[in-house]
Amino acid sequence: MFKVGKVTHYYDKINVAVVELDGTLSVGDSVKFVHDGEDLFEQKIESIQVEHEKKDSAGKGNVIGLQTHEAVKEGTEIYKIG
Repeated sequence: MFKVGKVTHYYDKINVAVVELDGTLSVGDSVKFVHDGEDLFEQKIESIQVEHEKKDSAGKGNVIGLQTHEAVKEGTEIYKIG
């Protein structure tokens, strides 16, 4: 398990997290959301958007929009699993 990004903003009406990536993330990857050392939930990445365009993957330095199954707070870290 390794860190791939951090939530910088969350839009609760549409369940979308804005994530600054430290690594590569692709549609189909399984990730775990962790806040203050506490595991929140796991989910599979269903879509990635970069500047409102759908992408199959994004890499380090990209800022992406990510639909989440549950609400997350700013500062929540995202780890790729498996």
